Amino acid sequence: MSRPASAEPPFWLPLLAGLPIGLCLVVMALPALGHGHATAYRVLYLLAFLAWLPPLVALQRGLWRRRLPIPLIGGALLLATYAMSVFNNLLGDLMARFAGWSRAGDFRFADLFNGLESCWLALIAFCAMHAVIAYYVELKQAKQQREQAHLLARDAELRALRYQLHPHFLFNTLNAISALVAEERGRDARRMISQLAEFLRATLAGDSRHEVSVAEEIALTEAYLEIEKARLGERLQVTWRIEAELLHAAMPYLLLQPLVENAIRHGIAPRAAAGRLDIHFSRRGDRLLLQLDNDLAAPPADPPARDTAVGQRNVAERLARLYPGDHRFQAGPSADAGGYRVILDLPFRVLAADRASAREAA
Repeated sequence: MSRPASAEPPFWLPLLAGLPIGLCLVVMALPALGHGHATAYRVLYLLAFLAWLPPLVALQRGLWRRRLPIPLIGGALLLATYAMSVFNNLLGDLMARFAGWSRAGDFRFADLFNGLESCWLALIAFCAMHAVIAYYVELKQAKQQREQAHLLARDAELRALRYQLHPHFLFNTLNAISALVAEERGRDARRMISQLAEFLRATLAGDSRHEVSVAEEIALTEAYLEIEKARLGERLQVTWRIEAELLHAAMPYLLLQPLVENAIRHGIAPRAAAGRLDIHFSRRGDRLLLQLDNDLAAPPADPPARDTAVGQRNVAERLARLYPGDHRFQAGPSADAGGYRVILDLPFRVLAADRASAREAA
């Protein structure tokens, strides 16, 4: 196991982190100050410690870049820091000789390996701190990569939703236009073509945002409803219930239209009589609630078609990605309303752009 070079922190960062260790060396030397030449020795060891930091950083990074096993890297650093500590003792002996504090006959080779604890432990502590910093940078980098991958997945999901929506929607609408032409309802056919062009312009010109305001989503859904009203006429009765303060709330883009399309296609369109579609936005504390009720065909409609199940599954998967663990999606027959009900429970928040516009207006 080895460390990737891409996880390395800036070269200056571990050097800066080594300063507290140098401060600890100063604090540890305080009791010895004033005793003989202790002050000079402590200053020498502190300067030597600081001088060893850049080559030690370079050595540690060089071992990481070779992708050596961690035990081998640890052993190499232990030997390197031990050799540095021995060299520090050699510097201390040379300083004593030049200053006249000791004589040539006083030198013993074994003395170079005595009293290494403080210097050696300080260098080992620095290597450990450098490794911790590098691991932190690596974890942060991995988190950023995961977030970027998540964003790319969400973008791909939104594009796939558009590609799925347009062919399916176009097929149904063109069939409806063809039927209107066959029935010689030219005015209704022209109206539906105009509304289709407006709807496609709105969806194709949409940006890459995954969330839009409730007002924007309602406008997009209204463009779709105008097409269905041209086809169904008085058989489609739509009721909107929404408070003005909720128009700036955030909700997923292209979420309401597929739900409305399912309600009309599988609940209202097969009916001989007029069908009701009730769309209600409300707020409960920090939650945004959406409830969609529609009448069912009589006699009871057949089990939902495959594309209905796919549409609802897409909605559920999008909500799971956008609001993991912070949403509720429920769809099924409603006994009290005598129809079909969809309930969405999302976190309530206002988009930044709408919040800024509200402040400017105030």
